[in-house]
Order: sequence, then C-alpha cells, then structure tokens
Amino acid sequence: MASTWGEVAMDAVVEEAVEYMRAFFGDPLTVAGIAERSRLGSFLFSRVFKEETGVSPGQFLAAVRMGEAKRLLESTSLDIAGIAAAVGHGGSGAFTDHFTAAVGLTPGGFRRLCRDAGQVLPGPRPEPGAGLGALAGTVRLPRGYGTARVYLGVFATPVVRYPALAEALVDVPGDRPSCYRLPDVPEGSRHLLAVAVAAGVGAGRGPEDGRSVLVGRHGTVRTTVAVTAGTVTGAAVRLRPPHPADPPVLLALPGLLPARTVVPQPGCAAAPGAQPVALRPPPRPSGA
Repeated sequence: MASTWGEVAMDAVVEEAVEYMRAFFGDPLTVAGIAERSRLGSFLFSRVFKEETGVSPGQFLAAVRMGEAKRLLESTSLDIAGIAAAVGHGGSGAFTDHFTAAVGLTPGGFRRLCRDAGQVLPGPRPEPGAGLGALAGTVRLPRGYGTARVYLGVFATPVVRYPALAEALVDVPGDRPSCYRLPDVPEGSRHLLAVAVAAGVGAGRGPEDGRSVLVGRHGTVRTTVAVTAGTVTGAAVRLRPPHPADPPVLLALPGLLPARTVVPQPGCAAAPGAQPVALRPPPRPSGA
C-alpha cells in the first residue's frame, strides 16, 4: 500500500471511517468530510478504503444505510417515510427506489417477507446474452462451529446485493468441507460470495439462539473468479465471522436455519452431481 503511514495505520484509518459511517449513517455525510476526519486527501482515502473493503466509501455508506433500513423494517413498525428519514434519505420515493435496487424487494415486500406473509424471494438475474459457464468446489467453515446452511451467490460486485447472477444453498458440516456446484454462471470476472448461519459460538452469534452469522468469499477482497463459457471453474470458499469493514448483506435471503445433521457428500471430484438443498425454504430472512 503506497503510503508512508504504513499498512497498519491505513487499516486503522479504514476501521475508524467504517465506525463513523455506522454510527452516523443518518446524518448528511460526504466522502470529503469523512476523508477530512481521517487526515487524508479524498483521493488517497478513497483508494485506501476501496483496497481494504472492496468498494468505494460512497458505496459502503449506501450499503450501511440500506442495511439499517432492512433492520428497521424487520424489527420496528416505523412507516416507510420514517425509515427513509432515519437512514438519511430525504424522500420515501427515492429511498424506495434505492432499497428495491439493492435488496430485490420493495420495503413493503421485505417487511412481508420478514413476517412470513407469503412474499416471494427475488431470484437470480443472469446477464442477457452472456455465455454461461459453471463454478464448483468446496465450502469450509472455521473451526469450532457446528453445521451451517450457506447461501452462495455470484455477483458483479463484491457486495451481496441484488441481483445475484447465480445462487445456491448448501448444508455444510462443522468438521469437513462440503461440495457445491453453481451452473449457468455468466462468463466474465465475477465475485463468489457466501453468507451462512452456523450452530456454535463465536463473533456474530445471536444471543437468543446460540447461532452465529458467518460470511465468506473466494480469495480476498481483491480476488475475483474468471468464469469461461462452456467450462467448469474450480473455486474454494472459506467462511469466517464478519469483520466491521465487511459491507452489509443487502440481498433478501432465504431462511438460513442450520440443519441438525448434514449427510456427507461424495468427494469433490463428484461435485458436478452434487445436489444443493432447495433454494426456496419457507421465506424468512437470515440475521445477516
């Protein structure tokens, strides 16, 4: 990282900026103002921030606001205008447009999903005209966790937001990796991202249910998967507890209640025949 402050100092700058965004997302924040607090110029701050998080400061702030809007829709009875104002949007119309574009459902639709009111989840939206390939490999949990139900999605950006280009649910045991296969993935440079709820303890655990939220990806923030039409590309996914600098999960997800037991799958040489669990269990958003 090109800075005389050093890599540790840059990490601290990004962490402080993220904490500030998460604390004051309802205020009229600007990237220039956040950069000024970090004592860096806007250009250097934006570059360092994107290197650490995978997205620009403006994109991260927008994701924080939509993530908070999801929480308010799920856990409060505030109306749409009140939620729009609480997350820093001036009008409910613009807020609804931004929320729908990020989550795949309108605010009202997401609230119906949270209340098990028959709302259908948004499905993947492949890019029209793109050649199709496939991704296959393993999904592994960190040590110390029980079984997990893992949502795997392929995205054009490093954020779990609408639309997914391809998606699947995979049950993973705590003591070994599980195989997955994602067919019909549009060719190009893609981000393979994962969200899970696992049985066990650790960061991200819901205090009321003894389960933990995990996130994952193929490689690091700066690594994408090159998908080629007509071929199967191997890509391993490792899950971990969330970091504060991870962008919020925006896409409306199915319920991720972990299975009590997971039947071991064949070796991953047999991944093309492996069957993931159904992607449309009773619609209930994860706690991610």
